[in-house]
Amino acid sequence: MDVSRQQAAASNDNAEQTAVAERGPRARTRRLMLETATKLMQSGVTPSVSEVAEAAQVSRATAYRYFPSQAALVQAVVDEGLGPILTWKSGSSDPERRVADLFTTAMPRIEAFEATFKAALKLSLDQWAQRQAGTLGSEPAFKRGHRVELLKDAIAPLKGRLPPRQFRRLAQALSMMFGVEVLIVLKDIWGLESRQMMSVAQWAAGALVRAAMAEATAKEQGRSGAPDTK
Repeated sequence: MDVSRQQAAASNDNAEQTAVAERGPRARTRRLMLETATKLMQSGVTPSVSEVAEAAQVSRATAYRYFPSQAALVQAVVDEGLGPILTWKSGSSDPERRVADLFTTAMPRIEAFEATFKAALKLSLDQWAQRQAGTLGSEPAFKRGHRVELLKDAIAPLKGRLPPRQFRRLAQALSMMFGVEVLIVLKDIWGLESRQMMSVAQWAAGALVRAAMAEATAKEQGRSGAPDTK
């Protein structure tokens, strides 16, 4: 199941309200655990709740009151890393410009927290393997999917021009060029530097949007009849 950024924002709001309500030692303890988990994930580790508790020097019982599972802990760190990406908005009505703006906003942040997002991806893959083997047990699944809502929002001006299936297809295609997986392919496999990686991702995303827009225009012209060129 995907997690929308609206749900994440609501979760963040609830966390903030909880922190305000608790204030003092309880709020500081939660923040300490979150910062400790972030440092561990930025070093490439996908920590358990117990490991974060030990590193933060708090009791396991206390740690599990704030983060009842590894998935909940990692999700909180991921949301912290995503930061302003989760509240991204564009005032443009041009879908290509909106997508470019989203990439310009998001990709540097994703790269800055590259280790964190790779650690989260590792958890997702580990859980998949455990689920396939029937060994995941009652551990809650780590849910991913912020990019779904972000990309749908970016191409929202096309919602009335593209049939629902084509609209979803464009968002799905764009999702292959957005996120930490892009860094893995273009930096780790192709050996590109940051600027080159960003250029390729932006070019591919723009090409996908233009292709979808051209397809929509062709269909609109087909419905209204071919223009008289004589």
